[in-house]
Amino acid sequence: MSVHLHWFLPTGGDGRTLVDRHAYTDNGTGRPRPALPAGVRAPDVEYLAQIAKAAERLGFEAVLTPTGTWCEDAWLTTVALSQHTERLKFLVAFRPGVISPVLAAQMASTYQRLTRGRLLLNVVTGGDSVEQRRFGDHLDHDQRYARTDEFLRIVRGVWQGGPFDFHGEHYQVDGGLTALPPDPLPEIFFGGSSAAAGPVAARNADVYLTWGEPPEQVRRKITWIRELAEREGRDVRFGIRLHVISRDSARDAWAAADRLLDDLDDATVAAAQQALGRSESVGQQRMLALHGGSRDQLEIAPNLWAGVGLVRGGAGTALVGSHTEVADRIEEYHALGVDHFVLSGYPHLEEAYWFGEGVTPELASRGLTGPAADAAPRVPAPLLVASGR
Repeated sequence: MSVHLHWFLPTGGDGRTLVDRHAYTDNGTGRPRPALPAGVRAPDVEYLAQIAKAAERLGFEAVLTPTGTWCEDAWLTTVALSQHTERLKFLVAFRPGVISPVLAAQMASTYQRLTRGRLLLNVVTGGDSVEQRRFGDHLDHDQRYARTDEFLRIVRGVWQGGPFDFHGEHYQVDGGLTALPPDPLPEIFFGGSSAAAGPVAARNADVYLTWGEPPEQVRRKITWIRELAEREGRDVRFGIRLHVISRDSARDAWAAADRLLDDLDDATVAAAQQALGRSESVGQQRMLALHGGSRDQLEIAPNLWAGVGLVRGGAGTALVGSHTEVADRIEEYHALGVDHFVLSGYPHLEEAYWFGEGVTPELASRGLTGPAADAAPRVPAPLLVASGR
């Protein structure tokens, strides 16, 4: 089976640094704002359209957008960007606890018609109670996953076309429907490493998405979800979320990785680790355990670098190396059962070209890519000189 290659839309901002641009606001305190590091880019529609067009041109199947109070709304942003692209799909992340499941089913149906079938859904239950309370959600971790289970059962029921009734702990729906079900039905991507998350994935996910852990840990997670899905009489496919730093030589790739840490002093790392350590997300705690907050030995498996996770939440690892080495690692994960690779890099415009012109042809030569990636034109990469410092 071919791999599916996806890219990322940085709707919270982008740049040549791992420093969080949101840390450079005063949040109403009146204190002076420190100067932003060089190379920080706002997530305006013009810049995001550049990334989306590059991803489409380079043969990526879809782009993932994040969700949260720290970034732009994924639904509105991507439907706008759909007008700047022709084939690119949008993997829209959303939180099921903050909107009605029937409304979500209706939104997905409308989106499919407006974009001619270019919607994929990334369901984010939420692992941080502080963030959830900003949306008015006060359920605890396990209750949120139980609600997600009900939410997705309702969405799928409504998509069947007739009035749908549901009476559960979290939702009471009488005659839920959307006048025109989506065609095709959007694939549902779902992640979660906790005991509460596994059964929800097994019952509802089309693609189970994990963050980039070492291959042996990924293998065990795939086995876990696959066994749960078999008990439900279902097949679940698998995806992985990774950053990438791919260059013509391994030496250049590791130099680029090291440069990403140049703006990070020990105090910044310690503050980020303390904040991330409060997360209820089991997946986040697994990310933190990969490096323990230390800059030492960040290569936690061959070509797998945990430097991003020193300061960034969520996916905290990157594949780093020559184009051939990065392709080797993708092939290794694919052999474990991973079909979908949701990738990103800083900055996202330049790194899309490094990967699309370097790694994608290598994967194609091994017979690992489908028609979309194989058809990508080989074009000069813009702005690559600007990425060096």
